[in-house]
Amino acid sequence: MAPTQFHGIFAAALTPMTAEGQVRPQDVPALLQALAQRGAHGALLLGTTGEGPSLAPAERRALLQAAVTSRPSSDFRLLAGTGTPSLEQTIALTRMAFDLGLDGVVVLPPYYFRAADDEGLFAWFAAVLQRGVPAGGALLAYHIPQVSGVALSLDLLARLKDAFPRRFVGLKDSSGERAFAEALSARFGADLAVFTGNDRLLTHAWQQGAAGAITALANVASPILRAAWDALRAGQSATPWQARLNDLRATLERLGPFAAGLKAVVPELLGWPRWGLKPPLRAPSPPRVAEVLPRLRDLLRDARPRVG
Repeated sequence: MAPTQFHGIFAAALTPMTAEGQVRPQDVPALLQALAQRGAHGALLLGTTGEGPSLAPAERRALLQAAVTSRPSSDFRLLAGTGTPSLEQTIALTRMAFDLGLDGVVVLPPYYFRAADDEGLFAWFAAVLQRGVPAGGALLAYHIPQVSGVALSLDLLARLKDAFPRRFVGLKDSSGERAFAEALSARFGADLAVFTGNDRLLTHAWQQGAAGAITALANVASPILRAAWDALRAGQSATPWQARLNDLRATLERLGPFAAGLKAVVPELLGWPRWGLKPPLRAPSPPRVAEVLPRLRDLLRDARPRVG
């Protein structure tokens, strides 16, 4: 797959689970179909919103296998989160994702050793790229320092791009920092496929030449994200859509971690199953959910399913 084929709106997909936290691969086909019908270009499975770091390798395999065998269409892109603090496990999970037929991986840095320098991080990512990513495979690094505790510097990204120009294709930037997005644009231009992980920065990311967005909010608001993206691509104003995205994100943030908040509201908003969570995540309280649901319904008005 050519890296240029990674673009547009991706949902950082929820992971279907029972009330006891057991994964439900059988629910993945309907989830992906719903995301595709509502305008998403693809999905990131097993990311932060997908509770990837909480899942065992066997659970990850079952979910990824279900996704590959139920891909909504040939152009619906599937990415997998495969980063762990363990180098060997990250390599194994990355190789597994490609062996199963996913299009690319999004890899967290080794987030336990927060004092690691660029030299150590380069050696770690280089090993993943050399041993886990096949020819034709694509790896995006995952920059979310407020969660991982490990920032990815511009110099590190440049060194990885120089060393692995075909396999190291981009970055999911969930830092939420405008200045970092601007620095990425100035340093790499179109040579690095940058996806914003913050819905508030969708318009700003477009202005910086971003390839798209990979966000938790796309689980419920992919029609709005897609409308904004299409407007920007057409040279039109996305201001009304962007304002709605900002409000949606602020409202959902009141429910705590996005995985927990989204799983609490999607049954009411979209009629999806009531999925459970893996500890340590816990569902928000019913009164808090009841407080935000009217506002969410209002903001999601006219967010009808779309195909294509």
